[in-house]
Amino acid sequence: MFVSEMSASGIAAIIAASAFFVIAISIAYAVFRLGRAIDEVGTAVKNISNETTPLLNEVTTTVELVNGPLESINKVTRTIDEMSSKIADSTSSFL
Repeated sequence: MFVSEMSASGIAAIIAASAFFVIAISIAYAVFRLGRAIDEVGTAVKNISNETTPLLNEVTTTVELVNGPLESINKVTRTIDEMSSKIADSTSSFL
């Protein structure tokens, strides 16, 4: 029967190879998890984009609806300003 004795350097090589294997598996697992995380972020961004587009459309519509009455209020304010200027001019001419 042939029995081979291992030297200390052989045992060290086996330990180093085992450690390298464990490190390689750990890195592969980390890369896999990072890939899944990036996919999740992409999905989240896509969902946010899909949800915010209708909201932006609603905000645009609301602003347009508010601007109409504000223009009317602006016209009324200008008219009142003109009237007050005319009244001030006419009262100052009497004094």
